[in-house]
Amino acid sequence: MKIGIIGAGNIGGNLARRLTALGHEVAVANSRGPQTLTVLAEETGAKPVTVSEAAQGAQVVVVAVPLKAVPHLPAGFLDGAAENAAVVDTGNYYPQRDGRIAAIEDGLTESRWTEEQIGHPVIKAFNGTYAQDILDRARPQGAADRLVLPVAGDDPAAKQVVRDLIDALGFDTVDGGGLDDSWRQQPGTPVYGNRGDADAVTKALSEASPERTAEFRA
Repeated sequence: MKIGIIGAGNIGGNLARRLTALGHEVAVANSRGPQTLTVLAEETGAKPVTVSEAAQGAQVVVVAVPLKAVPHLPAGFLDGAAENAAVVDTGNYYPQRDGRIAAIEDGLTESRWTEEQIGHPVIKAFNGTYAQDILDRARPQGAADRLVLPVAGDDPAAKQVVRDLIDALGFDTVDGGGLDDSWRQQPGTPVYGNRGDADAVTKALSEASPERTAEFRA
């Protein structure tokens, strides 16, 4: 599968490491330019590209940048993606880093805001996952200690593509509902950082409150 990753920080970088190891054709980009990705490229075999080039032909595009950077992604950066490409949003709103985003403070889910900024439906996944777990906690299907990740989104086909990819990475998933339900996995909720099994993750999603905790409000 051809996969584009925009953002080479902890989540984006570790996904590049694992996805290339699984044999996927990965292009990776960051805001500083492909010349800064030489080490990651040599380590993984991923192709360093510009942000405008990352989605070219990609069946899955992972957006793993701080929310404050989302409005500054190049216009049309998804135009060259494969038809019906799944776009994964791994982001979280951290006001101390991102500044105040009024729409999110007023109750819009973080991923719905991202979707509006980039003009393309997104699937929310990996946002509450410890980056190191992507490298260290992969397990075969059926393993008792396999981690479970919630996945939210409105497009059933795109959501299934993402869930299948996560399964191949060595993790189980539960359906987190539509994108308007994705507040259930935002920072400060019971599922955020949860390393439980499917029952625990499902229970954590059900126990979430739509009210943002003080720690994650501007």
